[in-house]
Amino acid sequence: MNLSKHAVGILLIFLLSNELSAQDNIPAQSYEWRTAASTPLGAEEVIGVSTKDKFYMFGGLGLNWEPLGMVMEYDSKTDKWTRKNDMPVKLHHMALTSVEGKIYMFGGFSMPKEGQAMWVPVTDSWMYDPETGNWKILAPLPSERGSANAVHINGKIHLIGGASFPEGFSKNQWIHPSRLIALGKHEVYDIATNTWANATDMPTPRNHAAAGMINNKIYVAGGRAGSAFISYSQNLDLVEEYDPSTDRWDLKASMPTPRSATAWDVYDGRLYVAGGEIRHQDIWGTYTTVEAFDPKSNTWIRLAPMPMPRHGLAGGFIENKFHLVSGSVQSGTNEPGLVTDTDRHDVLHVITK
Repeated sequence: MNLSKHAVGILLIFLLSNELSAQDNIPAQSYEWRTAASTPLGAEEVIGVSTKDKFYMFGGLGLNWEPLGMVMEYDSKTDKWTRKNDMPVKLHHMALTSVEGKIYMFGGFSMPKEGQAMWVPVTDSWMYDPETGNWKILAPLPSERGSANAVHINGKIHLIGGASFPEGFSKNQWIHPSRLIALGKHEVYDIATNTWANATDMPTPRNHAAAGMINNKIYVAGGRAGSAFISYSQNLDLVEEYDPSTDRWDLKASMPTPRSATAWDVYDGRLYVAGGEIRHQDIWGTYTTVEAFDPKSNTWIRLAPMPMPRHGLAGGFIENKFHLVSGSVQSGTNEPGLVTDTDRHDVLHVITK
């Protein structure tokens, strides 16, 4: 087809105006890193959640896979940490979400009461009230698992993925975390009735993933396939979207950097994912990577890297500030007892122009 110069000019103006119109719907943003007060105790495999102007960090994994069960409270107004009473049951790799100021915690791994150390997936469900410091036992999970994701939508909490025993395994037998298998399992907790129901499983079984709710849809990004243990698993870049109104999953744009054991949260319609872990035969490392997913455009943006690489860190937004706390700067070592945890607390300020 031949076009006159006049027609080509009109076409270019039309395309450009449409592009600018689309860009106008996306707020321009800038990002700035700052340092906040260090946490009183650094550890790997912590998980965090924000409520109003405070940030809470739970869990932690000590030497010989000992769960620390700590609870830390950060007050953004005073830039101070307070160590609260420990969790009633010491766990690591729990799933967390906050609903109307309360914090809900599901699953995780415990230490066996006797015998050799291992990761024991549990069915524990708890509600923590930050105002009183009280814990309430909820209806247990239908099946045990750790390192899942919990996402709240309209009074229901979706528990997705994770890792658990392989089918037919005897729970009285010792098992290395490398043999705990990734799950696509999807169960829904009803806050009002304290009951569980099944939903369509996630197509890609995974654990150690990032997840969040945007516009009443759930997004699960990255994580690891195969095993719960980094040495025997594969990091994923896959992003899957779940629509509760249809009980269906769809594939979205892949995360630029495949990784697991990240920190994440949602702010201003985007899912932010920071840090992570990688391990191959000769590479045991952690990421400084920070990326954000925008479902409206089905695209990812890459942000300025974290000041310090780490995995198993806690993360959450307070207003426009993405708090990234603690974690480990290394993916394990070959020297027993060598500690690579950090108490560092970095904050990414998201500034909308």
